[in-house]
Amino acid sequence: MDIINIFVGLDYHQSGVQVCILDQSGNVLSNRFLANSWKEIQIHVEHYGNCVQAAIESCSGAADIADELIQKAGWSVHLAHPGYVSRMKQGPDKTDYSDARLLADLVRVGYLPKVWLAPVEVREMRLLVRYRQQQVNQRRAIKLRMGAILREQRIGSGPARRWSMPWLLWVKTTLDLSPQGRWVIERHFEDLEGLSRKIKITEERLSLACKEDALVIRLLTIKGVGPVTAWTLRAEVGRFDHFANGKQLARFCGLSPRNASSGNRQADAGLIMAANSQLRSTLIELAHRVARHDPRWRHLASKLRKRGKPGSLVAAAVANRWTRHLYNQLKIMPMNVA
Repeated sequence: MDIINIFVGLDYHQSGVQVCILDQSGNVLSNRFLANSWKEIQIHVEHYGNCVQAAIESCSGAADIADELIQKAGWSVHLAHPGYVSRMKQGPDKTDYSDARLLADLVRVGYLPKVWLAPVEVREMRLLVRYRQQQVNQRRAIKLRMGAILREQRIGSGPARRWSMPWLLWVKTTLDLSPQGRWVIERHFEDLEGLSRKIKITEERLSLACKEDALVIRLLTIKGVGPVTAWTLRAEVGRFDHFANGKQLARFCGLSPRNASSGNRQADAGLIMAANSQLRSTLIELAHRVARHDPRWRHLASKLRKRGKPGSLVAAAVANRWTRHLYNQLKIMPMNVA
């Protein structure tokens, strides 16, 4: 049986998939909208060839159908970075037809900007970790609104550290709030209590899900790493051996400076923005902890402060170095860890 190579671009939508098929010379064999079904896509595509290389932009739902086409149809399917793909377009117009063709052409010529297709176990973990973070963000927003009410009504800082138990008791009992301000504050306290219960339930679910996860167990043995950090690294990084080196991992985590050089001007423009903000924040919080309690990182932080570096830069630098060090520790984890 002759091997016929074809290249497929999949522009994914919840209601269906735009499927473009190219031959080895770049000629369009088909470009049509099909149902969101791996089987229907397989039947249509394999009418044109039997050796399929496909690409689909990374978006919500794309990983599931890519997994199905890999596992059930036996295709070679890659996730594409949507930001880089958009920069490769030859015009300002956007259509499903042109997007699918661009993806097929990029995989044909070998220029597809690939991203890692996380296994289903990691994607399930991300659901839990990101759900917990949504709850934490809601709790933070409520605290900010409570602080705004106290400032608006000119209430002092109180007798204890903010959000400590004595401070919360003082807010609940202070007589300086207006009647409406008191009522709103009480509703916020109810919301905080409800969210705290939900966060605890989510964390129990995460603990149960990660109870036998080898990577999480290994992360928890590292000084400064708590459960939230371990869960976040497991969910967002997945595994460490698909990075070439620690520098690449630190860049993925958004901890590397963005180069803004031009001509004779050599400059950095802060941390790169194309990164998972939750992962970066988690690692910078960890950097603050290890810079206080771990002699190795405390020495690095002290040296940077003596050179006049601001605290935010010191934390980012410690997080960057710590992440590279972590890579060297975990890159030899067994390959059967997803």
